[in-house]
Amino acid sequence: MKTVLIANQKGGCGKTSIAVTLATALANQGQTVALADADPQKSSLGWLKRRPDTAAPIIAVDWREEEDIGDLSKKVARQLGKQDWLIIDAPGSVSAERAQSLISEAQAILIPVLPSVYDADSTKRFLKSIQDIKRIRKGKVEIYLLANRVRAQSSSSQRLKHFFENIGQQPLAWLTERSFYPQLAEQGLGLFDKTQKPYRDVQVQWQPILDALMPKVASHYEETLKDAVLPPALAKLVGKSTQHTAVNDTVIKSAATKAKAKTHLHNKRAAEDTAKKTSDKSPKKKQASNWYE
Repeated sequence: MKTVLIANQKGGCGKTSIAVTLATALANQGQTVALADADPQKSSLGWLKRRPDTAAPIIAVDWREEEDIGDLSKKVARQLGKQDWLIIDAPGSVSAERAQSLISEAQAILIPVLPSVYDADSTKRFLKSIQDIKRIRKGKVEIYLLANRVRAQSSSSQRLKHFFENIGQQPLAWLTERSFYPQLAEQGLGLFDKTQKPYRDVQVQWQPILDALMPKVASHYEETLKDAVLPPALAKLVGKSTQHTAVNDTVIKSAATKAKAKTHLHNKRAAEDTAKKTSDKSPKKKQASNWYE
């Protein structure tokens, strides 16, 4: 079974939206797909309950309890074969232990990052927290970053672009913020349940994700998305030279090192400020000038 985990240490970064969108992309191409909800908020399970009977079927898996992770009911197990799909919606603020349990089930991890300094820092910490997990160290899991809820012309998106450049890793895809994601979710639907032109113009943003994770499915969508175009501002932000590659061990360690260095620098500056304040309060003595001054 082919398994994709959607995870990040920070909640509210759009994991559920990405999970259900991928699930609908697969289901609407006739793939057998299950959606596992590991989040106590049960957003994915709630979405599946609202899903109409007329929509492409998606199997529900409840992994909200940590001891259930990896277990499938007999009914679900009978429905899923080696060529079928399992999409896992991880909880927000996922612990290292739970991350290890979820990663043990995955062949690929998608890490959504919002255009804010808090999300960028959280992503660095998350990469640091998983770097020593055995399957990560051995390169058995592909890790991809996703720029999510992007407003192409905003300064925050430019900062996010600099963040990716700073860690030496471009995102697999840039996904814009669109109001119809939550509107569709209210109906138990996802982006790929729709075929009209306005939706196709957003579906094309997902093509790099489909190409990387599910090439056969991606090839089917390439035909239907031939007339779809990226907004000019987004195309300019992404750029032609962007390389959509998986995060390797060097990038993980680099991001973790930079996060550690940033914390060290913050502590060092705090110590220097304290020392300076103490020094300012002490009586000052006239010092002899040195030859090197």
